[in-house]
Amino acid sequence: MRRIDHPSEVFEIGQSLDVEEIGQWRGELHLSARACENSELRTFLLALQPGQIVSGTVSEVHNFGVFVHLDGEPDGLCTGFIRVPELTWSWISHPSEAVEAGQRITAEVLIAETRQGQVAISMKALQEDPLIRFADQAGQVLRGTVTKIVPFGVFVRVAPDVEGLLHLSEMTDEPSVSPDQLVREGDEITVQVAEVDVQRHRVRLCAAEEQANGDSQ
Repeated sequence: MRRIDHPSEVFEIGQSLDVEEIGQWRGELHLSARACENSELRTFLLALQPGQIVSGTVSEVHNFGVFVHLDGEPDGLCTGFIRVPELTWSWISHPSEAVEAGQRITAEVLIAETRQGQVAISMKALQEDPLIRFADQAGQVLRGTVTKIVPFGVFVRVAPDVEGLLHLSEMTDEPSVSPDQLVREGDEITVQVAEVDVQRHRVRLCAAEEQANGDSQ
């Protein structure tokens, strides 16, 4: 797992070693010695199964994710990692909005990777998907807050932890107009829920009928 310039720094001809089969390609068997380098770590990782609930302490928080010391891991290692999308259903601009160093957390195992010596875990998997409670809102006209402006439209918070996309084509018929010319972040606007896709975790919004009728008068 450490950086080397040449395999001879680790191995010599005739040496016996344990390796893990990682696949076959063009008739060649591909192996990983790295996956078997630390027997204590390997034993710990192989005991973890997808869906298993684990606990640990947040070690470091970075913009790309969070490192977690998992309970029971070998001393001196930090095996848990949470990608930003797996922290929470809520929209966050930085992982520090969801967790902080030293915090105790509980998460679900996604995969234990012996080659990387790491366990991908998810806090979000143990949280209720807010769209489940929002699934019956299709067709409803709601007031929401503009949370983010993108070139093709705006995201609007229409319920706690629920944001939907209002496409630019629903905002204006003028092709040369950009979303930031029409609204600003923090503005409250009226929208209609066009579709709630629980599987893809997406909410599609459209111009509210009453607003569209008002604009045409």
